[in-house]
Amino acid sequence: MKYKYESEENAVYPEKGEKLLSEFQLNEEKVLEALKEVIDPELNASIVELGMVKNLKVEEGVVSLDFTLTTLSCPFKESLVNLTREKIAALPGVNEVKVNLRQMSEEEKKKLLQDRLNVETSSFNQIKHVIAIMSGKGGVGKSLVTSLLALSLFVKGKKVGILDADITGPSIPRIFGLKGFPEASELGITPLITAEGIKVMSMNFFLEEEGRPVIWRGPLITKAIQQFWSDVLWGSLDYLLVDLPPGTADAPLTVLQSIPVDGVILVTSPQELASVIVHKAAEMSRALGTPILGIVENMSYFACPHCGKESNLFGPSHTQELARSLGAPILARLPIDPRWAELADQGKIGEIPLDLFQPVVQFIFEKFA
Repeated sequence: MKYKYESEENAVYPEKGEKLLSEFQLNEEKVLEALKEVIDPELNASIVELGMVKNLKVEEGVVSLDFTLTTLSCPFKESLVNLTREKIAALPGVNEVKVNLRQMSEEEKKKLLQDRLNVETSSFNQIKHVIAIMSGKGGVGKSLVTSLLALSLFVKGKKVGILDADITGPSIPRIFGLKGFPEASELGITPLITAEGIKVMSMNFFLEEEGRPVIWRGPLITKAIQQFWSDVLWGSLDYLLVDLPPGTADAPLTVLQSIPVDGVILVTSPQELASVIVHKAAEMSRALGTPILGIVENMSYFACPHCGKESNLFGPSHTQELARSLGAPILARLPIDPRWAELADQGKIGEIPLDLFQPVVQFIFEKFA
């Protein structure tokens, strides 16, 4: 039965009235639809699609929800929360918005990143442990430490690879005197192998000239690093070492989010300024849930070749303070040795004595026993 109006044209049936009422009624479905417009800029998807909206409730005009971030130190936290509030508040019938921030569990975060980032490595690969060498500070010797650690592990009978994640400034090929162009097949890309037997993948192998710059924006750098993990035929490795560039931007973020890194070794130098910058890298690592294994201090001292006396050319070391603040051990202190620099420039790093790296190797073996 229809309601009585002056004309048939204006008649409204009860079932139509119910439909119109439901269209304007505030409910969880309408809130979720509005929140699909809130996009996480890092993962390039809506917070609804990413599963960041949990425990959503709509009661008498009050909308409450848990906003789950991968980390509470997310640089976009404030803008994402504000946009979430705005989208909900703009809905008809909303009187109050309650947003409770929380951090994802390690399992939630791992599943999200694996689902969103195409980071599955080749089925051909069997990589037991991944260690990233990181600093945040340029010029402290990350690539040297990566190379010496790789050699130290290799001489102990371990199968080792190096992923050179410094896309725009790779140093690993020069240090090992390694040149060539990787072969590619339907299975993937074959890494080059050093004279000692260490597998290496670097952007330098794809350049016609070593000195040619790689002028890429962040997305291309991210994709290259992911392909070095997913498309390279690393085979069976005990350890894959990832040599990270300076800073806390695209490359380190990609590695720590896209690759299952077991831990980070921080490289610093004695100066206080270096310690401050390295501390930032350490906080980034922690925020992304990657353990800090320890610290290597490079350029610690200069040993006189005649009398053996050690001189602190950069003044008193601040690394002990850094170690205390991070609760991480100092694994090694490496000297300033002109001969080391000369051998690295000549691609003869295999001639550098490895005795100072034995404590680092021992620590790693105990850690991943």
